[in-house]
Amino acid sequence: MRHAILFTAIAIVAAGCSTDKPPTVAMESANRPGLVGPRGPDGPSGPAGAVGSTGATGSDGSVLVGVRGADGPSGPIGAQGATGATGPSGELVSGGAGLAGPSGPAGSQGAIGATGAQGMSAAAAVGPTGAAGPAGPQGLAGATGAQGPALIGPSGPAGRAGAAGVQGATGDKGTQGSVMAGAAGPAGRSGPAGAQGPVGATGAQGAVGVVGLWTSYREFLFDYDRAVIQPADSTKIAEIAAYMRQNPSLQIGVDGSMDPRGTDPPNQVLSDRRVSAVRSALIQAGVPASRIQTGPFGDEGLRRDRRVEVLISTSK
Repeated sequence: MRHAILFTAIAIVAAGCSTDKPPTVAMESANRPGLVGPRGPDGPSGPAGAVGSTGATGSDGSVLVGVRGADGPSGPIGAQGATGATGPSGELVSGGAGLAGPSGPAGSQGAIGATGAQGMSAAAAVGPTGAAGPAGPQGLAGATGAQGPALIGPSGPAGRAGAAGVQGATGDKGTQGSVMAGAAGPAGRSGPAGAQGPVGATGAQGAVGVVGLWTSYREFLFDYDRAVIQPADSTKIAEIAAYMRQNPSLQIGVDGSMDPRGTDPPNQVLSDRRVSAVRSALIQAGVPASRIQTGPFGDEGLRRDRRVEVLISTSK
């Protein structure tokens, strides 16, 4: 037993010092049965070897594109969404015209609800007018009559915008069905043009329009205590003369009435000079004097100092 312990101790010491022994002694110690010592520490790493040269790049491989498969069938169309409830009618209150705001984006079109069943009729007060029936087929176009003399009326003032009603609730939008676009077929050839039809007979000449009341057409503003037409208003004389040549059935009324509520006392002599200046300028531009009248033709609410108004009406 003592010999075994002694041999074990000697083997451990020999293994720890194996790096300093010759190879033959280390080999003899390793070949002895039952005397395997622990692994010694790793030695330092040797230097890295040289990097080998890069190999040549191989040739590109060929790509084979397969034939396109057939299109699958179209999917079923989705169900129609339910129509949203109609919002209550808003009250209409006539207020003053506000400033026009910017136009909002257009809402999406809601689905059209189904038509309700026809209710029973009863003899009572006359109800509201029903919806108009479908339009009949278009009749043949009649022959075009001769062009009558045109009467171009002056542009009236723009009316006030009414209050906008409350926007009804938008109905739910149904789900979008799947769509498969088919291939467009070739366009067909155009057919030959038909023969020109005969020209219809000329119709009877229409009646000339009528301006029954004195209507404001142009106005002239004069400088304080002067009766000379301003250069900025000189083009209005030519416009009035050209308009009268286009409408020989009209006559002109020149109104120089002053506002009796003005701060200065009315000067009738100065007002008559301004009316005469406008009348003379119109005659020089080619308007016959027989078609020009002077007097209080305009609206009393629009009378202003230093203002002369030109009105038009049909000759009587």
